Amino acid sequence: MQLIDVSGYAVRSAVIMMRRKDTPLKFMLFPMVHVASPAFYAQVKDRLAECDLIVLEGITGKSRRASMLLLAYRFAPLRRRNGLVEQTAANVLPPGVPVLSPDVSAVEAMDELRRLPRRLYWPLLCLAPVMGLVFALRGPRAFLDPDLTVEDLPSTARAEMLADDGLEHALLHRRDERLLTALAGIHTERWQEPITVAVVYGAGHMPAVVRGLLDTYGYRPRDGEWFTVCLPDP
Repeated sequence: MQLIDVSGYAVRSAVIMMRRKDTPLKFMLFPMVHVASPAFYAQVKDRLAECDLIVLEGITGKSRRASMLLLAYRFAPLRRRNGLVEQTAANVLPPGVPVLSPDVSAVEAMDELRRLPRRLYWPLLCLAPVMGLVFALRGPRAFLDPDLTVEDLPSTARAEMLADDGLEHALLHRRDERLLTALAGIHTERWQEPITVAVVYGAGHMPAVVRGLLDTYGYRPRDGEWFTVCLPDP
């Protein structure tokens, strides 16, 4: 299933509705890119207003080294003419819709990363601000460069390399487990209710969500539409 589409025309994210024949509960998946155009976040916010519960990504607490990893997102929107902004609660969350955040803490996230070999751990910390400056200078065109990646848009070769070295496991595995546990609880408690549950997580987490809902509970992708994340040349 394609969640992110990158072309010379635009970067797009596929919003997917997952349903089951014998239950009224629905899950709507929003594969997020954490730096995008304001229009993308406005469209997500409008659609979230139609949902009954939002399951939201968001590492809690503070860690100096975790903050270093987020510098890529902080730097990317600095050049205003790029037309990009960072994802925030204010530009995504509509008022009045309950929010559940099952994500890990900053301390837990860094504990996972510290288990990596030093040849991966230290370059990861040091390269984040450099990548942020590259995105700030190049703007949306950086999404189209096969040599540049962000967490939510890895190239195939890059993704394979990360998996082999354990980096993908460190970045995603524990967080995916927490998310799937939360979704399992929602299904168990509310499967008879005619509600729509939005899952608002980075696109890198969505394959695990799709597999978990499909393999364990039989929810299948039924409907979908593309939201434009950004245009290469705003």
